[in-house]
Amino acid sequence: MDKYKFIDKKGSFSLDNPELISYLYFPVANEAGVMSSVTPSLNGDSKMGQNTFILEPVSSENLHNNKSSRNFWVYEEGKGAWSATGVSAAQMSKIFSADKEETRVTAGLLWHKTERASKEAGLSSEIVSYVPVTEDKLELMKVTIKNISGETKVLTPTAAVPMYARSADNIRDHRHVTSLLHRTKTEKYGVVINPTLTFDERGHRLNEVLYGVLGAEADGSAPAGFFPVVEDYIGEGGSFEMPEAVIKNRRDAVKEGYREDGFETVGALRFEDVTLAPGESASYIVALVYGGSEADIEDTFAKYASEKAFDAGLEANKAYWDEKMNVAYETGDGNFDMWMRWVSFQPMLRRIYGCSFLPHHDYGKGGRGWRDLWQDCLALLIMNPEGVRGMLFDNFGGVRIDGSNATIIGTKQGEFIADRNNITRVWMDHGAWPYLTTELYINQSGDLEFLLEETTYFKDLQAARGEKKDWEWNAEQGSLLKTTSGEIYKGSVLEHLLLQHLTAFYDVGEHNHIRLRGADWNDALDMAKDRGESVAFTALYAGNLESMAELILKLKSKTGVSSVKLAKEMLMLISEDASIYDDIAAKQKLVNDYSDICLHTVSGEKAEVDIEALAANLKAKAEWIKKHIRDTEWVSDGKDNSWFNGYYDNSGRQVEGYVNDGVRMMLTGQVFTVMTGVALDEQVASIAKASDKYLYDAGIGGYRLNTDFHEVKTDLGRMFGFAYGTKENGAVFCHMATMYANALYKRGFVKEGFKAINTLYKHCDNTPVSRIYPGVPEYVNGRGRGLYHYLTGAASWMLLTVITEMFGVKGDIGDLKFEPKLVREQFDSDNKAALSLVYAGKALKIVYYNKSGKEFTDYRVVSVKIDGSAYDTVENKISRAVIEALSENNEHIIEVVLD
Repeated sequence: MDKYKFIDKKGSFSLDNPELISYLYFPVANEAGVMSSVTPSLNGDSKMGQNTFILEPVSSENLHNNKSSRNFWVYEEGKGAWSATGVSAAQMSKIFSADKEETRVTAGLLWHKTERASKEAGLSSEIVSYVPVTEDKLELMKVTIKNISGETKVLTPTAAVPMYARSADNIRDHRHVTSLLHRTKTEKYGVVINPTLTFDERGHRLNEVLYGVLGAEADGSAPAGFFPVVEDYIGEGGSFEMPEAVIKNRRDAVKEGYREDGFETVGALRFEDVTLAPGESASYIVALVYGGSEADIEDTFAKYASEKAFDAGLEANKAYWDEKMNVAYETGDGNFDMWMRWVSFQPMLRRIYGCSFLPHHDYGKGGRGWRDLWQDCLALLIMNPEGVRGMLFDNFGGVRIDGSNATIIGTKQGEFIADRNNITRVWMDHGAWPYLTTELYINQSGDLEFLLEETTYFKDLQAARGEKKDWEWNAEQGSLLKTTSGEIYKGSVLEHLLLQHLTAFYDVGEHNHIRLRGADWNDALDMAKDRGESVAFTALYAGNLESMAELILKLKSKTGVSSVKLAKEMLMLISEDASIYDDIAAKQKLVNDYSDICLHTVSGEKAEVDIEALAANLKAKAEWIKKHIRDTEWVSDGKDNSWFNGYYDNSGRQVEGYVNDGVRMMLTGQVFTVMTGVALDEQVASIAKASDKYLYDAGIGGYRLNTDFHEVKTDLGRMFGFAYGTKENGAVFCHMATMYANALYKRGFVKEGFKAINTLYKHCDNTPVSRIYPGVPEYVNGRGRGLYHYLTGAASWMLLTVITEMFGVKGDIGDLKFEPKLVREQFDSDNKAALSLVYAGKALKIVYYNKSGKEFTDYRVVSVKIDGSAYDTVENKISRAVIEALSENNEHIIEVVLD
């Protein structure tokens, strides 16, 4: 297999013979809602949502067993038919032979090009795909056919795009019946379907979306005719890989104005015969269009219906996404710099696709979960901070007064939907993520007053952290918490954060760690709701409580605010005797009593709480958790390796350690005990040693999520039903592997942190083994293949870790701080490394000069210059005011000398 190669400084890459790697796919999309995937052979799908697929929905297995792909054919008398995408029965039969066609994929940010050359046919093709960055709802292709023989050729071109035009639900629910709804018509430029109704989970409704496949020659000329009905196009006994209309070069194409009702449809567009002398080429534009009417579809296509218009749209596409990518890296490894460009782009893709709608992500309906809302903001805060404040503020509206949160996220910002299916599930980690994102926002912006902004709480049937139902509530009352007097209640952002952590602190199991409930970050630990406990995330809550205490003290020192207003009901969560911390029953009673008081409404009364006293209370809770974990959860293999147990199962047993004659270790518990300071320095060293022994596998990208338990552990989670080395059961789960690196960097274990990131990067970058395009996948399986590419929270954490820990460029209550932890090999031949980003609204390029070529343990910041002028830093920081005073519209160079 070949390896992709980066071909410019914008991350564009090329890969030869891409069809020899299975399961490859690439996203092309826009922010107007068009979401497509394309493979090297132009398989994949296109949709605007769960109920509006223009192409048949595909999962990963469909990429090699589905014949229903985009195609473009040319027929030459005497030689027969040739597919520009390679998807013909004849061409596919030669894929493993010595005379296989020459192929290449070249791609950049949301544009994709395939190239193919056949000596036998004497033809080559180039197909460029993209989705315009406008509000237009269509996917575009430009197909260029070139005569590479020494003879003049007369060719008959036919574009062929099978049209599904309905909900993904209909794949196995009335597939044939829903084809009877099709009303197919040929327009001047193509084929349009207007289904009469939609059949899906919403019921039977009048259809509102039309679908079209339209095309034009390079000069804008319309097709000569059409084959709009699948069975007529492929013929009896034919298929999309061997369609009769093409193979026999039939001349019975219908014209504009033809109608056919109740059949499966194909956008088969027959163009006029073209004569190509040697070296000559001809281009065609093909579009997959969504619209509200026939006129809408025609008008949308008309904007791109020529080669000139297509090319202009492509250049606009490239410029738009390149501008969005305002982070750049320069190290001694140019491949890493370009790989990170793709990783940095991935959070943008998740904003578009949600957690669905790419071939491996064949679940859900496009929305994002609670955790995703906050983690995707991590990347946005660094790359596109404008508007993030409002986004964070609106997200807090999903918090319930019991500290849990809404789990059904609407399509609009700040929209949370009550679960009318009465399904109760609480993820115990959900309360921790909002603080991490808010802390980053405040450090980046200096906006401490954000903590005092007031917003609403979410309200539905679920109450008491999933233990009870509020039968007084109904949907007519709305989804906002109210006071006993019927007014909508609002509390500060700080109040929301406190509730998420304080209620969790008391919501403990029989070992005095926070209950696992429905699951934590690892959704597959979902079978221990009664007695399960997550030590791992209890540690994260401890770290957050300690950090929150420091943050509110800064709020006092920076703003002069000495007290905060909190809901009167909350006082019981912060005014208790600390002796209760060891009393499991008393803690459980306290959180239950609090939840009962707030079951339906709150009083609306607030109490003034002294910040110093509140900070002391939070610190006391944090210290208690840390000591408790250190005292109770340090386990070993019975030899010389020790680490922290991360979980208790539904039988109330400690999960990790030496169990049933084998070692059981999980990475998650190590990540958060290291990250939050639960683990002492000597324990971090021990954890790193044990992780290297039991979890590290360089052949698949680094640190596995767990060892092999050799058991289908039904008292902990479904993950143990997965084959070992897949998904959450022992794969290299890139999100947690990256967070492990982050934790190690935070604690000063830089070589170990670099090892975690570098191993993962080197593996992903090795195409013949990882078998993916540039970027970080959700996980790497036991064979080394990356799976669930592009839509993963790992990307946000990789971006955050590389910028704030590896490069050490981070905010400190608005000021810009430098704490580089680059190892010597990351500097280039001139002992230089650089990072470009936007901070405080200004484009900055931070250039580190490792003057004497020293290792990270031996250098420190010795001087700083801004645009050539010396700047005296205090604690290696540049004041935000200084940065804000820099001029607009040009990049400013900050030189940081290390020695």
